Amino acid sequence: MSLAIKVLVALIAGLGAGLAVTASSPDTAGTLVGVLQPIGTLWVSAIRMAIIPLVVSSLLIGVGGAADTRTVTVLGAKGFVLFIVLLLLAGVFSMLIGPAVFAQLAIDPAAAASLQASAAQAGSNAVEGAKQLPSVGQWFVDLVPVNPVKAAADGALLPLIVFSIALGAALTKVALDRREALLKIMRAVQEASLVVMSAVLVAAPIGVFALSFVLASRIGIAAAGALITYMAVVCAVSTAFCLFVMYPAAAVLGRVPIMEFARALLPAQAVAFSARSSLAAFPAMLTAAREKLHLSEPIVSFLLPVMITMFRVGAVIGMMIGAMFIAKLYGIDLGPAQYATLALTSLATSFSVPGIPGGSIIMMVPVLLTVGLPAEGVGVLLAVDTIPDMFRTATNVTADMATAVVLDRNRVQPGMSTA
Repeated sequence: MSLAIKVLVALIAGLGAGLAVTASSPDTAGTLVGVLQPIGTLWVSAIRMAIIPLVVSSLLIGVGGAADTRTVTVLGAKGFVLFIVLLLLAGVFSMLIGPAVFAQLAIDPAAAASLQASAAQAGSNAVEGAKQLPSVGQWFVDLVPVNPVKAAADGALLPLIVFSIALGAALTKVALDRREALLKIMRAVQEASLVVMSAVLVAAPIGVFALSFVLASRIGIAAAGALITYMAVVCAVSTAFCLFVMYPAAAVLGRVPIMEFARALLPAQAVAFSARSSLAAFPAMLTAAREKLHLSEPIVSFLLPVMITMFRVGAVIGMMIGAMFIAKLYGIDLGPAQYATLALTSLATSFSVPGIPGGSIIMMVPVLLTVGLPAEGVGVLLAVDTIPDMFRTATNVTADMATAVVLDRNRVQPGMSTA
């Protein structure tokens, strides 16, 4: 049985077992959660352990070892343009589906008042959390790490990526013998990191089962019909965007058969779905890119590490749908100008979503304020964010891999070699 099938079976089994045990015996479920949660956390931590050396070594090899620096420059430029296009498409997709669904949603005034009251405290906490996030100007300043070692210790991947790209670009100007000496070490670090990742992935079915059981046990809450509708819309839009935009893009523009792409991506999607972390899915993405989809080395070493850090299609969908739901909950009508502002603000904000649980929901605060919606409404969304976050993260991984395939099949040929 392939790893993809094992991971998928573990995901389904964990979700089913978690829901069943929680429904039949909450006490037993609580005991099992206490046992399985550390197992799942340990597995994710084992993945994260090798992420930083893998990302840094991959970027140094991809940029510093490029036979033609124009390759990386053009690839980065094309990638950024494609990111913007796909993020805009995600916003448009959300606007096509969200308003139509929420227009049919009737929220009882008493239920709305209850939800608004319950949101007050959590919403105020989210607003305080958002105030602690850096401003746009500070975000750009923080991109250049004063101390790269501290950035690595703090797990601040985006500044570390900027440092690695800058160092890799500088390496191209160093004498060949000295450059190759460092690149040789980086290749050894990369290979060792991949060995660690491969060993961790062997335990993927166990880790995914543990994580999905814990998630399922927490899903079993008595949510109001309005909240269920909100969750369903986020999940449906995320899934539809993958099925009707990203998979066809991989097939038509990337010239990879849909079923081949789907099979290659399945393990990474399963990890992203259960762990709610694109970083946790990165090793499975690398395996799929190299062994299943046979993508070129610049794509694997340079583009993928950048994408998992800053390209979040799912965040745009989550922010858009969340804002529409809050508008419905508070009885506020949004006009065309507000929808356009919402889409553009969500796109810009998605690049600065922090890598913390509920990060995209917390970053909704400034998005809501730009269109005159109450910021405390995020408290309602935070309370039920587990399921939507699973779908948003899987969407991020799908978009990353589809983008990689499209850019690989339409890359500049000089100086590029296939993996």
